[in-house]
Amino acid sequence: MKTNDVILQTVTKIVLFIIVLFSIYLFFAGHNTPGGGFVGGLMASGAIVLLLLAFDVKTVLNILPINYINLAGVGLFIAVGFGAGSFLVGEPFLSHAFDYFELPLLGKTELTTATIFDLGVYLVVIGVTMTIIQTIGETE
Repeated sequence: MKTNDVILQTVTKIVLFIIVLFSIYLFFAGHNTPGGGFVGGLMASGAIVLLLLAFDVKTVLNILPINYINLAGVGLFIAVGFGAGSFLVGEPFLSHAFDYFELPLLGKTELTTATIFDLGVYLVVIGVTMTIIQTIGETE
């Protein structure tokens, strides 16, 4: 039986965006400071778990209709694909390329292929973590 958790649900609606924004920050900061796809993915998974604690599973599935196993597969494909893409230019596995570009509003910015690899890791971590949590939390 689900109780009326108005306070938890209200706080979750606010805190969720803070956690997701911090997850995105960790994802992009991972090349020059601690963070990256793994830690960012764990933070995003934590935000989804908070949603599951505050609301019932049906509500969360209506908000996020995601098959987490497929998400992990897509992330693995991206990570391995961009890791192996270095073979096309005669470099070792996981070698990445980077350059600096002048972007509007951001100024001089470093863009690197490692960011795309980290996106794959980010998606794998979310997919695997949420699959494990949902499997553990299943009731029959």
